[in-house]
Amino acid sequence: MATNPSIITRDTDKIAAVTGNLYESVSVISKRARQVSSKLKEELNNKLAEFASGVDNLEEVFENREQIEISKFYERMPKAGSMAIDEFLEGKTYRAYREVEEGK
Repeated sequence: MATNPSIITRDTDKIAAVTGNLYESVSVISKRARQVSSKLKEELNNKLAEFASGVDNLEEVFENREQIEISKFYERMPKAGSMAIDEFLEGKTYRAYREVEEGK
């Protein structure tokens, strides 16, 4: 049985070391994963929208093949969560903290 290449064991100590808190690190990673996922989904929808047609014809078979190839390309890409973890561990993720006023 082949192992799924998207399943990788992660060192939680390395993830926690970036912020000093595992839960904070996971929070940052999850927010970035949502951003990545949203961007990829928008990108895919824009590419597939080019094929939208209200007319049925012989060219549609060729276009469907192109749509399938585009979809397969996105399916083979690493998952948004994996991409976000890699960015986080490589120091490519920016995080900002809101200032909290005393007494509020």
